[in-house]
Amino acid sequence: MTKTAIVTGGGRGIGRGTALELAARGVDLALVDLIPEDLARTRAEIEALGRKALTYEADVADHARAAEVVADVMSHWGRIDILFNNAGKSNAKPLLEITEAEFDRTIAINLKGAFNYTHAAAPHMKAAGAGRIINMSSLNAHTGGVTGAVSKFSYAAAKAGLLGMTRALAKELGPEILVNAICPGVIKTERSNDLIRAREAELVRGIAAGRVGTPADVAQVVAFLGLSEPCFLTGQDIKIDGFQWMI
Repeated sequence: MTKTAIVTGGGRGIGRGTALELAARGVDLALVDLIPEDLARTRAEIEALGRKALTYEADVADHARAAEVVADVMSHWGRIDILFNNAGKSNAKPLLEITEAEFDRTIAINLKGAFNYTHAAAPHMKAAGAGRIINMSSLNAHTGGVTGAVSKFSYAAAKAGLLGMTRALAKELGPEILVNAICPGVIKTERSNDLIRAREAELVRGIAAGRVGTPADVAQVVAFLGLSEPCFLTGQDIKIDGFQWMI
């Protein structure tokens, strides 16, 4: 039977790259994003690969909307095999400049958004006796970011919270549902491309693999966590950084 996946933030960047990788491996995709043009483009690319796609314009911080999206996916396909909680938002403001509303929004998107979709999807996975949840954390959850990082403490706090959620839910939802997190380092996407290009040579000097990452690098790991059989990994956070910050 065809497997299905929900990818939040699926319209572009890492979400798009992962959706296309999963589609190439025979998975049907439900994409959640805020930008309808991005959703339409990625949906067309998935369908060109011969897979089905559903699209939902939604803010992941909206708990009720997450429940609606998951219910609609179930009404169409009757199953959710993989949930990739990918949607996120950076925040470059330090403690003494950020407002309460800006801090709350960073947490709502990066941490609560993952809760919203997990809360909605997990009961269906439990009922089916199987499921994979992959949470998008960040290397910043471990390092706190560096001085020049585009995302500072509020983002690092949200992404670190995702690691705690991942470990706790791996215990709570297992053995039927495997829950893991990924921690990308410097990944070149539409959003980060200009920032990376300005200091790419400097960044590469601190990466053992000798280059910055791409959405395809992340997509390969998500596909492994979502599809590999058997899989004895749960409660883990996997760094996808080319072994970064060596110097």
